[in-house]
Amino acid sequence: MKRSQSARSAGARSEKRDSRGDQRRRQIFRSLHDCILAKGYVKTTLADIAEGADMSASHLLYYFKGKEAILEQYFESVSERFLARIDGFREQPLRDQIQSLADFWFKGEASTRQEIGFMLECFGAAVNDPVLQVTKADFDIRCKAYLVDIFRMAPAVVMGDTKDAAEISYSVMIGLRSAVYFDDDIDLKDAHRLFVRSMLVMCTLE
Repeated sequence: MKRSQSARSAGARSEKRDSRGDQRRRQIFRSLHDCILAKGYVKTTLADIAEGADMSASHLLYYFKGKEAILEQYFESVSERFLARIDGFREQPLRDQIQSLADFWFKGEASTRQEIGFMLECFGAAVNDPVLQVTKADFDIRCKAYLVDIFRMAPAVVMGDTKDAAEISYSVMIGLRSAVYFDDDIDLKDAHRLFVRSMLVMCTLE
């Protein structure tokens, strides 16, 4: 009986430690997220992240090996959230799916727009980080697979091949989303309109 109570107490202490650790990791992820949006990944230092998480750099290193490890884990988490949101559109009719996808990437809530900005930063960082490259490649593959399924619902596909159409539409989606940050002649409303139009044309719905 005593051993059982002792085991339960040890389990409760372990859960409490895990909960505190999870909370700390979330604070670190949020700090990294905010720092990247404020100054970009390259200019963000470990000290910046630690300060934003209200801890010392040495304390932060108890949870992560360094700035790269934080980004790698957080990028994977955000990627999964994005893919889950996109996957949630599958039950909609074709036109509605196209509209929902466009709304998600080019309209969305403020938090979604910030996360997309964060994702684009991660895409750039993935060029020189093998772990990020794996997550980025998986994200690309799964997004394109979803787009293939959209084109399979179409009466016909302008490209003739759903895989080619998915490749082009994914490039258009990411390209337009990036252009908003660098081209003063295009805003989110323009990008949304162009993406929807291109998808409808490729699906032979216009």
